Amino acid sequence: MPATRQELFDMLAGLGITVKTAEHDPVFTVEEAKKVHDGIPGGHCKNLFCKDEKGVLWLIVALEDSVINLKTAPAKIGSKRLTFGKPDLLMEVLGVEPGSVTPFGLINDKAVRTNVILDERMMQEAQLNFHPLQNAATTTISSGELVTFIKACGHHPRVVSVSDPLP
Repeated sequence: MPATRQELFDMLAGLGITVKTAEHDPVFTVEEAKKVHDGIPGGHCKNLFCKDEKGVLWLIVALEDSVINLKTAPAKIGSKRLTFGKPDLLMEVLGVEPGSVTPFGLINDKAVRTNVILDERMMQEAQLNFHPLQNAATTTISSGELVTFIKACGHHPRVVSVSDPLP
């Protein structure tokens, strides 16, 4: 059974991490999210759950306006050719549905199957925003405390310049 939002918040509190959560209508795309996050400070992010041709899982986390090219990303992160992970695999590993992909889902990856890539440009933001396991809210966390949370889940995130430069 995947972790609940309350279990996520309890884990964060147990780590001494303070977050702020704003409730809103469910959003399924970056474009929809842009309509609800006015007034929520910090970098707003997107999360790509991918699988490479060898079956290795990847979670690529970047600012919402970042361009992530799945053809060039493998050379940057050290993977084989990437495709998006299927919804059943996403639920099995991160315990979330499409539209709710979030690094907070790593709480459910008890087998530590997912390689975590944090885009370098995103990590320059002091505050970052993610869904707290469901897409009807946005939770703000500091970039440093995001790393603390990911490590507490047993993962070793890598900060990589994976997004293409903005024009």
